[in-house]
Amino acid sequence: MLALLAVLFVVSTSIAQNSKIPLIGSKAPSFKAMSTSGKLTFPDDFGDSWKILFSHPADFTPVCSSELLELAYLQPEFDRLNVKFAVISTDDVKMHKLWEKYLEDVNYKNRGNVAIEFPIFEDTDAKISKSYGMLHEPTSTNRDVRGVYIIDGDNIVRSINFYPVEVGRNMHEIVRIIEALQTTKDEFVYTPANWQKGDDVIIPYYPFKNAKEETDPLALQEYYKVGNRIWFKVENKIDK
Repeated sequence: MLALLAVLFVVSTSIAQNSKIPLIGSKAPSFKAMSTSGKLTFPDDFGDSWKILFSHPADFTPVCSSELLELAYLQPEFDRLNVKFAVISTDDVKMHKLWEKYLEDVNYKNRGNVAIEFPIFEDTDAKISKSYGMLHEPTSTNRDVRGVYIIDGDNIVRSINFYPVEVGRNMHEIVRIIEALQTTKDEFVYTPANWQKGDDVIIPYYPFKNAKEETDPLALQEYYKVGNRIWFKVENKIDK
């Protein structure tokens, strides 16, 4: 009985280690693998751009196909934000290339055809999926869940989101998260709930040297208080 418990403990520990998810603030795990753009190393070969690692369960599935078509359609938005994409699943490159060709022939939402400009990586042995915690074993032991890993220019994990296999991801929300992360990094601010690019931001410090400055009309053109604890910074002074 004790021997059986020991075996079960080792197996469960191994599964937990193999399924470990990189933590926010940690270095993004590096991997080298074949892709539709040849053998690449992620994230090193993507330079100092922001990166998104985008996992999906299987090629040719309807939800995955709609997601990649939306990504391709929004490519100019991601280029504007200096974001590069890497897509990955446990299918092989041969299947990926067939899928890529199929997608480029689809006229989705009557927008015309789009080019798939981002690489799609293979992970047939699931090693990469395990290193990123993409295999959620109650769902599947060999197919990735829908994961979105946002990584900054220093290759630090900044955001992680998982979606069930039945639910497609909102690409505009991914754009919003990138814009929020870049704004908070560049301006040393926080973004409030439901923030959109151009909205006012929260400042994590008291903006004045003393309470008297709070009544200065010029200062109040830049900062304002909500309640007695939350200070906002005006982002778009022209509209205000």
